[in-house]
Amino acid sequence: MNGQENKGSIDDPHRRDSVQPAEIALDFNVKRIETVTIDGPPELMRRDLMSPYVWREDDGRWGMMVRATVRPGEVLTDTGQIWAGWSDDGVRFAMLDSPSIVPGPDDHDAGGVEDPTVVRQADGYVVYYSGVLADHARGELSYAMGPSLDRLRKSGVALASSKSESNTKEATVDRSADGRWRMFYEYAADAASRIGLAIGSGIAGPWVEQPTPFMPRHDSWDDWHLSPGPLLTDDPAMPVMFYNGATRDARWRIGWIAFDANYERIVARGIEPMLTPPPVDDRSATDIAFAASVVVEQGAIWLYYSLEDRRLARALIRRS
Repeated sequence: MNGQENKGSIDDPHRRDSVQPAEIALDFNVKRIETVTIDGPPELMRRDLMSPYVWREDDGRWGMMVRATVRPGEVLTDTGQIWAGWSDDGVRFAMLDSPSIVPGPDDHDAGGVEDPTVVRQADGYVVYYSGVLADHARGELSYAMGPSLDRLRKSGVALASSKSESNTKEATVDRSADGRWRMFYEYAADAASRIGLAIGSGIAGPWVEQPTPFMPRHDSWDDWHLSPGPLLTDDPAMPVMFYNGATRDARWRIGWIAFDANYERIVARGIEPMLTPPPVDDRSATDIAFAASVVVEQGAIWLYYSLEDRRLARALIRRS
C-alpha cells in the first residue's frame, strides 16, 4: 500500500465524505425476511455460519460460499473454514462434501479463513477471503483461484496490511468497464474498524490507495465501527453499498450509502439502519446483523446476511 496521507481523522475537511450528500430522493426498506438453510456433512453442520456470499450462475443456480466457525465453548481449532454449495431457490443450499478453502499451510492464513467474496470469470472463479495468522491476532486479505469451487488453489495475499492499516479483510469488489478493479475493504485503526478503498489493474493489484470513502457519524448507530458490505450496481450511475456499522460496543447494524458513478462523491446516505437484529431470548447471542452479498433477480433485491455470528438470512429490499 502507499502512504496514508489521505486517511485523515474523523474531522478532516479533506476527506472525501466530508462533502455533504446531494439532495436525492432515495431510500431502502425491508419488505420480507427469510431464513437461509443448508444441508451438508456432519463436519459442517456442527459449526455456526457467517458471511454468506451468494450469486446467480448462468444456468439459473444460486451459488453460495460461507464461513463456518467453531461454536462457542468448543475447542478453537480455527477461526473459520469456507464451504460452498448450490441451490435452486436461493433459500435452501446443498453444500459440497468438503470445505473449499481451509487454513494453512502458509502462515498468512494458518489460523483461519473467513469472509469469502466470489468473482466469476470466463475460466472459473476468484475468491477473496480474510486469512488469519496462527495466533489469531491479525490477518491479511488473501485470494484463491480455480476452475470450480472444489478446485481452488490459494494464490497468496491480495492486499497486505500496512503500519497504519492492519488486519485487512472483508473485500467488496467491483470491476470497471475499463478493466480496473475497485476494492473496498475493512481495516483496523484507532481501536475501530474502518473502510478503505484501493484501485488495481488486476486481481492482486498492484493497488493504489484512494481517499477514505466514508467515515463514522457522531451520535449515530454507526458512530464507531464500519465494514464494507455488498454493492448494488443495477443502476451504474448511482451504485449503492449496503454497509455494516456499529457503536463502540459492537452492536452491528446494516445501512446504505449511495455514490456517483465513479465512487468519487456521496450522493445519499440512510439516516437510520435499514436492518437490525430481532430481539432474542438467548443471552449468549451477539447483537449483530452483518451484510455479505446482494443478488438482483427479476427486479427483486435480495440481501444476504448473517445474524448473531451463527445463522443466515436474506431480506427482500425495496428501493423507493
